[in-house]
Amino acid sequence: MRIFWRLAWFIKDEWKAYVLGILALLGVALMGLIPPVMIGRFANLLATHQLNWQNIWPIIGFIAFATIGQYFLRFGWSYFIWGTAARLEKTLRERLFRHYLAMDAPFFQKHRTGDLLAHATNDISQMQRVAGNAVLQMFDAVITGLSVIIAMVWFVNGEMTFWAVLPLFGITLVATVLGRHIHSAFMKAQEAFSTLNNKTQESIMGIKALKTLGQAREDIQDFSHQVDDTIAANRRAQFFDSLFDPSITILIGVSYVVTIILGGTNVMTGKMNIGQLITFVTYLSQLIWPFMGLGFMFNNFQRGNASYDRIESLMAEQSAIKDDTAGVNQVPVGDLDIAITQFQYPEADEVVLHDIDVHLPAGQVLGIVGAVGAGKTTLLRLLLREFDNYTGYINVGGIDIRHYRLNKYLPAIGYVPQDNFLFSTTVRENIRFSDPTLMDEQVERAARWAGLHDDILQLPAGYDTQVGEQGISLSGGQRQRLAIARALIINPEILILDDALSAVDAKTEKTILETLHTQRAGKTTLIATHRLSSVVNAYETIVLAEGAITERGTHPALLAANGWYATMYAAQQIEAKLDEEVAHHG
Repeated sequence: MRIFWRLAWFIKDEWKAYVLGILALLGVALMGLIPPVMIGRFANLLATHQLNWQNIWPIIGFIAFATIGQYFLRFGWSYFIWGTAARLEKTLRERLFRHYLAMDAPFFQKHRTGDLLAHATNDISQMQRVAGNAVLQMFDAVITGLSVIIAMVWFVNGEMTFWAVLPLFGITLVATVLGRHIHSAFMKAQEAFSTLNNKTQESIMGIKALKTLGQAREDIQDFSHQVDDTIAANRRAQFFDSLFDPSITILIGVSYVVTIILGGTNVMTGKMNIGQLITFVTYLSQLIWPFMGLGFMFNNFQRGNASYDRIESLMAEQSAIKDDTAGVNQVPVGDLDIAITQFQYPEADEVVLHDIDVHLPAGQVLGIVGAVGAGKTTLLRLLLREFDNYTGYINVGGIDIRHYRLNKYLPAIGYVPQDNFLFSTTVRENIRFSDPTLMDEQVERAARWAGLHDDILQLPAGYDTQVGEQGISLSGGQRQRLAIARALIINPEILILDDALSAVDAKTEKTILETLHTQRAGKTTLIATHRLSSVVNAYETIVLAEGAITERGTHPALLAANGWYATMYAAQQIEAKLDEEVAHHG
């Protein structure tokens, strides 16, 4: 019953629907008392040779009335109880999804995608069964069980009712004993399902790598082991679950044996007639489902508690990124100032950024370069507020970004990451994902700015071409440019390109950069890149190494300094010339 206390917040909001559903259940139970009495009367008429149409019509009428009444009342409890359960499922899914959206990067590093999906599907579906099936089973057992037992006492025999019904209460004892085992076993089964979900997702996502590296057979073996573990966990849960039915069958059998012995004796001694015995047996058959439902109810309660434990544990985790509800409720505009004394990832000992000091006037371009692992992407993640636990500050317009409302700050940033995620929809819908109401002209303009418009026109359905899962039907360069167009269409105050031009050729890169320069006048842009040609026109470029700035300045100044930047630029220029010669002679 603990699960109902945990769902009290929902029951409080939906109590009217539940009351109407329970009243409908009560009506069904009362209507169900009529047919057994009528059948008993029919048997007595038959036994006493008084059967005629005059006596049969009232019996038929009452049975028909009860049948039609139950039809509409059953629709009523189905509508109110199961409909309310569906609303719980909807509410929990929305809450969980909003929680996912509000969580920070460490949360998604801790929880794998398959596990999060299992919570959002299996666990919430089990909660829906608690709010629907379990509620139905509980009140049906109480209402139908009590009404039938009262009818058995009233219309037939109280002593016989006591001895015939007594074995059925053993179901409650069995459910209590098995309940603890079911809870533990079902928790492990759900965890195994989550693990299998993770494995399945990783295998599908990495199918190309598995085939290329020749690891398909090994992955199949690993997958088979995961399946075996999941089956074993589910078998254990099913073992305890399946003990309910045999127990119920035995106890029902005992009730029928008692009925046969006592009922037969009472008929033979004249304490009751054959019609009453038939009525009693019919009522007893009506008790089977309520007591079976009582067992299923305890089963659903235990499963529901296990699922709610998992959901509650997930929902209890809090993001380290706090939205200041009393913060600055305006779009961030102005100069960008970065002064980070030190930053290290949560639960890590190594300092990944330190002594970062940058001033970028509004509307200018900042280049961020350096070797792999120098800290470029980490710095951008701080700008995106994926982490707030750094010493120092990042200001936009003189205001610390941690003091802006998230719903004002984040929409003002256009971000194009190294790994571009595209949705399984059309090119058009991917570009205008941030605002589906944008006109086609705006979509095409953003595509032109990203140097993608001509490529789109060559696609089978143009802008209505389906890109496939994660943009599989597009080339790497097309995916990058589509992501750039998606960021540009909102005309963000701050545009962040994280190695976003690595898959395009030099000519396309030059076109995109020139467009950014002309179309984003007054807007701030940050470009983190390995290709130094992307930042030759930047207001300032900083060179990172081991999380600190080792060089800084304009392109000419950095070349004159003859450091890492100058050496890398010269090497890249030689490489570019060689590529041109190969292409020309090819």
